[in-house]
Amino acid sequence: MVNTQVQQRTAIGMDMAESPVTVYQGGTLAQQVLSSAPEGMLIAPVWRRIAAFAIDVIVMSLLLQVMTRFTFLEILISWNYLTEGARYAATFLLTWALFFGSLWLYWKYTGRAYGRSLGQRAFRIAIVHDNGTLLELHHFGPRAFHKLRYLIPVLGWFFGFRDALRARSKTAEYRTSIDVSNHTVAAVDWSLPSDTRLNLK
Repeated sequence: MVNTQVQQRTAIGMDMAESPVTVYQGGTLAQQVLSSAPEGMLIAPVWRRIAAFAIDVIVMSLLLQVMTRFTFLEILISWNYLTEGARYAATFLLTWALFFGSLWLYWKYTGRAYGRSLGQRAFRIAIVHDNGTLLELHHFGPRAFHKLRYLIPVLGWFFGFRDALRARSKTAEYRTSIDVSNHTVAAVDWSLPSDTRLNLK
């Protein structure tokens, strides 16, 4: 029995040693792709990032729906407004401007207040620098603006699919194009150094 357990542990150890990237409890060890990452920091799985983004968009859309007396979503998807005259076209375009503007403000100011969005907080994601430190306040405005690309009709699916593949790629250091532009990485919050965790909300 003892020999069998030793053999099993040896086999598991060999598999981990041979694997170029090791996954630990829902995340990839950051040091395997980022030399400046602190010991033990894990990169958040892409499914968590997608789920966090979806929660943010859904919650804000429902809030806008209530605030506009349940007309927001109906107008947002009514592309025929563009052919119904200037008044309808203006209403349609203003609704989309409200949609983009609200989410930009939401991502910018939840980032400044909590270091992440509420969706990211729910899925234990922290957006940090390569070395595991928190972002300075000026980073959240550009990040929020860049995230709006995923909301662009039709093109948003292309941007989202491309970045989902990048976030799963060791070659891309498990970073989306937004991460690359802003020199950030999405980490699992409990795996960060204690100094960083204490300043997260």
